[in-house]
Amino acid sequence: MADLKMPEINYVIVAGNLTKDPIFRQTTNSTPVVNFSIASNRKYKDSSNQWQEDVCYVGIVAWNKLAESCRDRLKKGSAVLVDGELQSRSWKSDDGHNRSIVEIKARRIQFLNKRERQPEGENGAAHEDFIAEEDSDYTEDSFDKFLSNEESDLIK
Repeated sequence: MADLKMPEINYVIVAGNLTKDPIFRQTTNSTPVVNFSIASNRKYKDSSNQWQEDVCYVGIVAWNKLAESCRDRLKKGSAVLVDGELQSRSWKSDDGHNRSIVEIKARRIQFLNKRERQPEGENGAAHEDFIAEEDSDYTEDSFDKFLSNEESDLIK
């Protein structure tokens, strides 16, 4: 049997709502990092043709300017669309047990909630959405191409 080389692809897109406020901190060398988790819902019909809903909880980590944007813009319940890669990490807990986690290291996060309007004289208009990225030199226009018409209507 011939050797088959699998492509090295690690790419994830997920949308959901924050389950609690993000946790922002800085590493010992002052690199900003934020952790939060989102609940991503999936609707499906069961064997008796009844609609059911399943929830998947996903951990997210963001670094540098992306972390600072998350700190400033997100709170419990905020809707986001996250584009990133899966990563795993392990550590030893305070009680001496080995722990591990698989989470998404965010490359881009689109904030889906409308920003509250600020009073006149405080930088003016509201932004309907905002995309924060790990490398802020590149800005994608929208993640709307990944959403169904029904989902797009929900965020307008």
